[in-house]
Amino acid sequence: MRIAVTGSIATDHLMHFPGRFSEQLVAEQLDHVSLSFLVDELHIRRGGVASNIAFGLGQLGLRPVLVGAVGQDFEEYDAWLTRHGVDTGVVHRSRTRHTARFQCTTDEDGNQIASFYAGAMSEAATIDIGAVADRVGGLDLVLIGANDPEAMLRHTEDCRRAGLPFAADPSQQLARLPGEAIRDLVTGADHLFTNGYESGLLLRKTGWQPDDVLERVGTWVTTLGGKGCRIQRRGEPATEIAAVPVTDQRDPTGVGDGFRAGFLAALGWGLGPARAAQLGSAVAASVLEAVGAQEYRLDRRELAARCGAAYGPEAQRELAGFLGAGGGGDS
Repeated sequence: MRIAVTGSIATDHLMHFPGRFSEQLVAEQLDHVSLSFLVDELHIRRGGVASNIAFGLGQLGLRPVLVGAVGQDFEEYDAWLTRHGVDTGVVHRSRTRHTARFQCTTDEDGNQIASFYAGAMSEAATIDIGAVADRVGGLDLVLIGANDPEAMLRHTEDCRRAGLPFAADPSQQLARLPGEAIRDLVTGADHLFTNGYESGLLLRKTGWQPDDVLERVGTWVTTLGGKGCRIQRRGEPATEIAAVPVTDQRDPTGVGDGFRAGFLAALGWGLGPARAAQLGSAVAASVLEAVGAQEYRLDRRELAARCGAAYGPEAQRELAGFLGAGGGGDS
């Protein structure tokens, strides 16, 4: 399966606050917040939802097509992604803007406060997904990830016009998008990805009930942090998949992107959504044990064993067959 991943491509500035945000907020003054947090760590990492997901897919042996917009400062990042199995040939390069920047501070409870500078991402709407598909020899699935809102809407319409299956993953942009735009992005998607908070926000802003969503998408996957994830399909009982235990939780940035990479890889191998969620959870655990969204490494045999420990020997046997393809071992 040839998968295109659209969305943000960015550099992450990750900081740690050795306290709790909740203890710094005064309930009576939430209408006028002015806070500064003294952080004790700064890590500058590669990020962006599209590049994070594509990186994970590359480590799993697929060759995803990265679709997004960057600045002239992308050369080193480009080389990194290419070395890890990502096709960057159709990435749009702005002549005037820098690659996007993500700044995020995480507290002791894993809560995050973040800001995002779009930069070159504002030019992503110039990319035609139909033309991308023609250039790479066809696409089997397009993930519509968080991006410039106009680009997300255009890419979705491009997929409909070209008859390309797509997965909707609006994530952080749900807070900005109006209900009408969210309804447009979701309707007709093969898969819809949200986390627990986003699922509630999506329902509130669209005015839909869960059954209304399931009438419009093939499969709705909701990640629930340490509780795992929930898979819903119309007319079927929901399936709950437990999270893979984490040995050393370090940084939550990019964990959801790791889940999506594992999930999409399993779909590409023809596996069902439950098995896909299990692989996604194992990749997510690996991301959580590193600082930065692309600082983890996947040994595919160890990954299969990790799935076996969490989900049983049948899961390990089935996934090992696919994880061993395309080289196996360290990626």
